[in-house]
Amino acid sequence: MSFHIVCDSCTDLTEEDLKKGCYTLVPLTLLVDGEEIIDDETFDQADFLAKVAASKESVKSACPAPESYMEAYSKADDIYVVTLSAELSGSYNSAVLGKNLYEEENGTKNIHVVNSRGAATTQVLIARKLNEYASQGMPFEEVVDKIEEYTTSLRTYFVLETLEVLRKNGRLSRLSATIAGALNIKPVMIGTRDGVIQKAAQARGMKKALAKMVEHMGSEGRDLTRRQFVISHCNCYERAVYVKELIKKHLHAEDVDIVDTKGVSSLYACDGGIIVSY
Repeated sequence: MSFHIVCDSCTDLTEEDLKKGCYTLVPLTLLVDGEEIIDDETFDQADFLAKVAASKESVKSACPAPESYMEAYSKADDIYVVTLSAELSGSYNSAVLGKNLYEEENGTKNIHVVNSRGAATTQVLIARKLNEYASQGMPFEEVVDKIEEYTTSLRTYFVLETLEVLRKNGRLSRLSATIAGALNIKPVMIGTRDGVIQKAAQARGMKKALAKMVEHMGSEGRDLTRRQFVISHCNCYERAVYVKELIKKHLHAEDVDIVDTKGVSSLYACDGGIIVSY
């Protein structure tokens, strides 16, 4: 049985990942001052960040249409789908509707849509783990069970230069504290397993906040030495390397990968943002 993994474009897979041939990215659309920017291989991060910085209006994203998912569902016998958190985006619901429409036209098929309950790096880990499981020849039902269990074990943290885009787009509706931007207070945010965003800690200045983030990761008491970590950065590679060094030093993890943010991740992380999942 052949398999294929369909991901929305918030999944920050690398060129090396995509060369494996088992992934299809379904693009979201980015909206900046009325201009539509497709989050696909034509995305220009530097140009996009400049447009966001100059924008006077709320910058938004629009999820893929169900038909966009349907097209990808014909690529293999077993189809696995990875989307943004259903609590943050309509991408999950669109993927599910695409499944229903596909099966109405073509009959029942092995299609499983994973609600990542996260974004970006969370999706990368899920997509890579799906490839690992399915490549071993596991039956579809076993892959589904294992990936759902794996997904519940994931944690996602992020530290951003600014939370304005998230705030303007309603992604921080449950944020309990007011952030004192004028004092250079950087909140350490966590994506909960319910798929929403909360503040975990804060520190003055980015470097201290990143250190606080790694400290918070270790406070849960889990053995993280064998966990896979993915760090996604928006135009701040040196900052990502600093976080990688902290993770290896304090959490003793060896498998730490750095990736670039694609369009949707760049929109919400903003210039200088760091996202980490494990």
